Amino acid sequence: MLDHERLDVYHVAIEFLALAHRIIESLPRGNASLTDQLRRASLSVPLNIAEGTGKRGARDRARFYGYSRGPAMECGALLDALQVTGLCDSDTHAEGKRLLVRTVSMLSKMC
Repeated sequence: MLDHERLDVYHVAIEFLALAHRIIESLPRGNASLTDQLRRASLSVPLNIAEGTGKRGARDRARFYGYSRGPAMECGALLDALQVTGLCDSDTHAEGKRLLVRTVSMLSKMC
């Protein structure tokens, strides 16, 4: 097992990534910009967590965990945009927000 795989925050970020991909698959054509933005932001969170965990110094690790917070917050805004435009149902929105709140909370403590 790699070091980042031992972190709860990594597992929650991967869980959100899976949810994001289910959302992306359900979006109708004509939403390429939202699809691309959600795909990139949701993938960036676990990737930065993994990269940060691989750093030797605490300052470097904290910097990458901070880098993960930005796209996690962006995903929250994307979920809101999808909901207000009728492209995301309330249950999916709530589940995504729950995962993102957990992720951002853990990352904030790790920074």
